[in-house]
Amino acid sequence: MIEDLPPQCSAKGCRAGAVWALRWNNPKLHAPDYRKTWLACEEHRESLGGFLEARGFLREVTPFGAIS
Repeated sequence: MIEDLPPQCSAKGCRAGAVWALRWNNPKLHAPDYRKTWLACEEHRESLGGFLEARGFLREVTPFGAIS
């Protein structure tokens, strides 16, 4: 079942465990305090973060599990 799977990286085709939480929002669509979260493994943290940063969406990166 899907509920039994551990959290995985959000990169397309990656099944590695989540290590980082990339918190972001699109200011054209979301309120300033709203956050969406992509999960990243060590390998994809920079590429996913770079994608969001290039668009001005990335707000913070935290270790996965540290989101409050």
